[in-house]
Amino acid sequence: MSDEIVELREAVQALSARVFELEASRNAQAHMPADHSRDVPGEGDAFWALTQLQSRLADDVSTQDGIVMMVGSLTLPTGAPVAWQQGVGTAGLLESDWSERAQALAALGHPVRLELLRHILGGVHATADLAAIDSLGTTGQLHHHLRQLVAAGWVRQSGRGTYEVPAARIVPLMICMLGAER
Repeated sequence: MSDEIVELREAVQALSARVFELEASRNAQAHMPADHSRDVPGEGDAFWALTQLQSRLADDVSTQDGIVMMVGSLTLPTGAPVAWQQGVGTAGLLESDWSERAQALAALGHPVRLELLRHILGGVHATADLAAIDSLGTTGQLHHHLRQLVAAGWVRQSGRGTYEVPAARIVPLMICMLGAER
């Protein structure tokens, strides 16, 4: 598949997620009691997102065993907004072959790769600029780590000598970072 088609597909997915998020927010506020319409994390119901998810799924037979979702909305240090939502029924997730995900998870298992991802999200995209960051190692090491991240889908080459984290991978990456906290 050409890079343009991949980029177009990711842009459509990001737009679809944003439209879904806006519609869900509007619908949730329309069906909430007035005293809960402004609940945010840290205020009122600490599990406001979970409460809304459970109320929406109560009558959905396809997710009767449960659902796991990734949802996020953030602004990168570059000023670029990112919003993403993805979910799966737990029965399907528990029955799938998890070994297929090993490469993507293994790619995140190196401190230099995590630092590299953080710098790319922060706006450092050119290989030359990344190579100037001492904590990322030598140029050869940098290219090795970039290849690992590209192969796992966490990073893609956006031009000659430039890299970016695809929009569809930013929220899942942030969720992995959150999940790794103890």
